[in-house]
Amino acid sequence: MTALREGARLRLDYSAQSLWRLDRMIDDIRRERPPYPAVADVLRGFGAYAGEVIVRQTGAEWLATGGEHWIRTPDGRLWDPIDEARRCFAGDGSLRLLCRDATAAANGF
Repeated sequence: MTALREGARLRLDYSAQSLWRLDRMIDDIRRERPPYPAVADVLRGFGAYAGEVIVRQTGAEWLATGGEHWIRTPDGRLWDPIDEARRCFAGDGSLRLLCRDATAAANGF
């Protein structure tokens, strides 16, 4: 898949802005129409990266329950960045917006 090969050159720095690049990469992958199983691990990695961005920006923590991984922000809210990456692939999500919302919630906005 062209998008994944090109994505190997992405520079990710754990900034909220880097999530915009991942959203675009997921859009590019979706346009190539690969079967979900072919990209499931990549999407999981993108979601985990987005979760780590949230952790670093908000002081959140990772939680694992029932085989799922969540982020709990200091305000007690739970976020599922791995599922958000799957939703992005389905055309109904954004890692950048998830981070924006989690960061705003953690900061009391």
